[in-house]
Amino acid sequence: MKLAIGSDFVGYPLKEGLKLFLISRGFEVLDCGTESTDPCDYPIFARLVAEAVAKGECDRGIVICGTGIGMSIAANKVRGIRCALCHDIFTARLARRHNDANVLALGANVVSLVHAEQIVTAWLEEEYEGGRHDPRLQMIAQMEK
Repeated sequence: MKLAIGSDFVGYPLKEGLKLFLISRGFEVLDCGTESTDPCDYPIFARLVAEAVAKGECDRGIVICGTGIGMSIAANKVRGIRCALCHDIFTARLARRHNDANVLALGANVVSLVHAEQIVTAWLEEEYEGGRHDPRLQMIAQMEK
């Protein structure tokens, strides 16, 4: 599985930690930036990750900023992206099962690296259930048109 990952300057240390974690577990990782803790604008990196997923260049994506809120809002502006902001394992699992979330947003000021690793692992392990959830995702897709 190939994952795109990106962050703003606040999320940079968490992004770097998660990148090493993912690579150590055999994932291919496309780092969409940022490359330092120098101030920058999060929508740039949310868009790069979201577009990599939407275009099929990556299977899923992870975006990180201070709270995860800005990144999730920005990523969800890209057609075909279902970005879920998750701060715990339960919501990460349901984001995949019920919403087929293809991008995960995390808050670097909210979760530690260890907790983020657990959230990401749970999110990556889950599959979309389909069934009763399909009509809802179709409604969302219609809203994007």
